[in-house]
Parts: sequence; C-alpha cells; structure tokens
Amino acid sequence: MPHRQKKKLRARQKRHEGQGEGQGVEGAQAAAAAAAEASPGSPRAGAAQQPQGAPAPGSPGSPGSPGAGAASPPREQGAEGPAAPPAPGARKDPLRRKADMLVRFLLERHASKEPITRAALLKIVSRKYEAHWAEILRRTSERLQLLFGLELREGDAGGRAYELVSKPGLEGDGGDKGPPKSGLVMALLGVIFMKGNRASEEEVWEFLNVLGVYAGRRHPIFGEPRKFITQDLVRQKYLEYRHVPGSKPQRYEFLWGPRARAHTSKMEVLQVLAKINDTVPSCFPQLYQEALLEEAARESSTDAATEASAGEAAGGPSGAGEPSRARVGPGRPI
Repeated sequence: MPHRQKKKLRARQKRHEGQGEGQGVEGAQAAAAAAAEASPGSPRAGAAQQPQGAPAPGSPGSPGSPGAGAASPPREQGAEGPAAPPAPGARKDPLRRKADMLVRFLLERHASKEPITRAALLKIVSRKYEAHWAEILRRTSERLQLLFGLELREGDAGGRAYELVSKPGLEGDGGDKGPPKSGLVMALLGVIFMKGNRASEEEVWEFLNVLGVYAGRRHPIFGEPRKFITQDLVRQKYLEYRHVPGSKPQRYEFLWGPRARAHTSKMEVLQVLAKINDTVPSCFPQLYQEALLEEAARESSTDAATEASAGEAAGGPSGAGEPSRARVGPGRPI
C-alpha cells in the first residue's frame, strides 16, 4: 500500500476512534453472535432446530430439505467469519431484554392504534427494574428509531402517555410510499457484511428472529417479512437474492444490491450495528479494518478522478502534452 494511503488510513482510524470515545462496549458482539449462530461452521447451527423464520420444508432454501447443508461459495477475503462468543452476560443483559419487550409491545399498540400509557410500560418493566426506567426507555427509543423509523414521544405534558411518530424512511422504487424501512435495511446489509459480504437465507432469518421479525408472521411495520426482503428490497435493488451455485436442492443467499453499494458504505452500516449494540464500530476489529480500507480506496479513487479532471482542464480534452487528434468530417476525432 502506498505510504500516502497508509497515512490517510491511520488518520481516519484515529478520527473514528475519537468519535466513539467514552462510549461503553456492553454487548458489542451480540448482533454478530446472533447473525453467526446460523453459520454452517457454527457448533450451535448443527445442533439447533430449524429457526422460526426459516423457509418451510420443501421450499427454496429450506434447511430441512436434502442438501440444505451444501457448502456456500468461499467468503470474500478479509471477512470476519463466525463471531466470538459474547462477553459473559452480554446476551442476557436484563435491560436489553426489557427494552426488546417494550419494542414489541409498542409496535403492537402502534399497529392497533391503541393508547400507550406509562403505566402499561412500567408494568412490563416490572418493579424490579423500575430504577433503570430511564435507561430502558432510552434503549427502547433508540432501537425503534434505528430499526423501524419510529420516534417515541411523550403524548402529554405529565409524561403519563406516549405516542409513536413515523419518520421519513427508505424511498420506494418509482416513488412508492410505504412504511419506514431504512434502519432494518441497514441492519440486513450489516449481517451480509459480517458474513463475508454474502449471507445465506438461514443466517438472515436467524438475525431477523432476534429482532422479532418472523417469516409468515405479519409484522406491524413491514407487513409480510419474506415478501419484503425477497421481493420488495430486491425490486428496489437494495438486496440481491440469488441461487447458491452447485446447491442441490436449491439454496439461496443475500448480497448487497447495486443501489445499496451506490448509496451507502461498509462504515455507515457498521455504525448502525454499533448503535444497535450500544458500542462503537472499532469493537468489531476485522470489520472495522475492512470498512476503513474501503473508505481509503474510495477517497483515493475520488482524488485520482479530481486530478484527471484538473489535468484535462489544463491541457485540453486530449491531456497535457498529448498531440491533437486528426479530425475527419464535422469535428469528429478518430
């Protein structure tokens, strides 16, 4: 790697680490471990039963069908692979569990348009964790906003009631108006990134199940989840959903679509995953390094394009020092 690019990479790494200084690292591996559980190389994957969100037996990508264990194509170089087990207690964090319970409850109330009262939320939190109410509510609010594009607001001056307000989300293709989707899309892109820039259908559903999103169970925000990720996001070019070469019977995998590659980056996706886990991107060291390398490559490409444009402006379209082309006919270069 050229010295100039190495210098830029070190400076960028210090900048990212500085932005995350002072934040806790509690549960840093939670999302990575959840996404890795379904990995063919994971010990849990071999012993676990079929995930609730996995395809039904006999359908494309069904883990219960013959050949479901067929090996996927090799991961791209630099992929993190199965994550290390989380720190003791990270996945059993009671405050995280209570926040997840509140998220599910609030989504159900939002869908049914029933009132949301502080008393009902405190009942779910229980008296045992009432002292941690502010932290649980903060985590709940952040997850609602990141994943579902919903903002939790106080419905009255006394804070006795709450309401969920939709925020602008991912645009539909051709001006479609639908529910906010950007946070979940970023999380899906993060799973694909964690799994070596391609993730099997089983791995994706394992992650979605952790978030309370199941195939065949209508979600109050996303509707039918299987249609949403295998059709809607594919049509909008945020995801690619394709057959795994050589798998018999057929199995499927997800990759970033062209629209995702054009409008986001690995660092942005990693930042979303870090926020979901109350940590910082550098707590995923291999993914963080890969994201930094991508940023450096993009910056170098931009610099090269800028220098080329400046050279053309100074020396004409043919470039400085290049002899002018002979022209034939009405101004046509050959």
